[in-house]
Amino acid sequence: MNASSFNLFVYGSLRSGFRNPAYEYLTRYFVYRGEAMARGKFLENGSVPVAIPASEEKYILGELYTLQNSDDFSWAFVQLDDYEGLNTEPGETPLYKRELVQVHQPGEVSESWIYWFNGNTEGLKEIETGDVMKYLQQKNQF
Repeated sequence: MNASSFNLFVYGSLRSGFRNPAYEYLTRYFVYRGEAMARGKFLENGSVPVAIPASEEKYILGELYTLQNSDDFSWAFVQLDDYEGLNTEPGETPLYKRELVQVHQPGEVSESWIYWFNGNTEGLKEIETGDVMKYLQQKNQF
């Protein structure tokens, strides 16, 4: 496993500005590397926007983190997988999936894990802004 696979890109509730209790867990195991972008797009899914990969040139804004200790990889990502709902009962489909993507920061491209929405997207409206926080502020939900 190369070092870049110890990166995590977050775009929603785990971003620092959301003040989610799970963010404290994230900062225990990961180091903040700054804002970044990944190719993808947001869709309206009730009160919680979801992100899916995009083949076209659309990007979502988020934050890039790197695992502090590579020995913690299994433990840290099992906890995040649980938070994101990947650990389901037999026969259930997880709502999210974890994949490696290219993440862009000024002058740098790196490989990072991201959690994509894995549910049905039929009929969901695309959110034009690539920033969940900005979108929720505009809707006065944040």
